Amino acid sequence: MSELATNTSKKRPEFRNINAFTDLPSYRLPVAGIVSILHRISGVIMFILMPFIIWMFDNSISSEISFARFTAAFSQGMLGLPGFIWKLVALALIWAYLHHFIAGLRHLWMDTSHAAVSKEFGKSSAMVTLVASVGMTLILALKLFGAY
Repeated sequence: MSELATNTSKKRPEFRNINAFTDLPSYRLPVAGIVSILHRISGVIMFILMPFIIWMFDNSISSEISFARFTAAFSQGMLGLPGFIWKLVALALIWAYLHHFIAGLRHLWMDTSHAAVSKEFGKSSAMVTLVASVGMTLILALKLFGAY
């Protein structure tokens, strides 16, 4: 009986150690995986930039003088850095918020809707998340840098 069981059982897959320099560059991550990783990165960016967020909020609503200092940081610069750099930091924060929010809505939809759990929905919703977050970021970047 044991000989019969060993002959009909499937061969177990072999696992080997991967070489990060040769194996990982050839691995193609699906779009949903990219969105998942970017969701985590955007959360970290927002957490790290929390002091900057608090400073921006405080200076934008405290008084007219603090608001003038706030706008001068983006036009003339601050702490030895030109205003362009501060606008890029604000743009990174804008992207992080938009991506994190849209990806969070995607995850909520997948958690609450049983029909949304499919490979096709995962791919299409990941593409919508990427396009929407980057598109809205570009629109707000144009506004931030004075195009309109």
